[in-house]
Amino acid sequence: MKTHRPILIGPRRLVITAALLGSSLLLSTAPSLSHAAEPTAVVSSTEALLADFVRASEGEATLIEPTAHALRQLSQKYPSDVVLMAYAGSATAMRATTTFWPWKKMAFADDGLAMLDKSLALLTPAHAAPIYRGTPAVLDVKFTAANTFLALPGFFNRKDRGLKLLAEVASSPLLKSSPPPFQAAVLTTQQRMQGK
Repeated sequence: MKTHRPILIGPRRLVITAALLGSSLLLSTAPSLSHAAEPTAVVSSTEALLADFVRASEGEATLIEPTAHALRQLSQKYPSDVVLMAYAGSATAMRATTTFWPWKKMAFADDGLAMLDKSLALLTPAHAAPIYRGTPAVLDVKFTAANTFLALPGFFNRKDRGLKLLAEVASSPLLKSSPPPFQAAVLTTQQRMQGK
């Protein structure tokens, strides 16, 4: 299993694990519910984009802005895809690390959090089905949001919600049917948070 480096969001660190953005969340050849009629080229380009997101979250800062922009465009093209919306939100929040200006940092963080909140609000029982690489969309979205919320500085007041989402993912019966790398990432994140 590949070891992932932490990224900085404000003064706090967040480990974006293999399950969040790496091995379990790259698109499979099976398209998502909202992409069912899309050609293979769209699925392939989305796979490449999510691979860039993984690399950006692992510390390749030059990929953050273009990846966030592309994910936002893709999310706007497929507004019912809550997983893409969650990634777009997380990537947008990561953009706060790319600017010196405090008002831009806040704007990126706020925009990203709004997208994450919307993706969480749009979850339905239908999202229990796997969309990307066998990971149920509900777990994907909640885990992405949890990791982003837990990485934010305290003045955003998202830590409690991040811990709650992480606990929901860890206790979900759907976790047992998720890919092993995703399960391992959830366990690792949970252990890391218990150690704090």
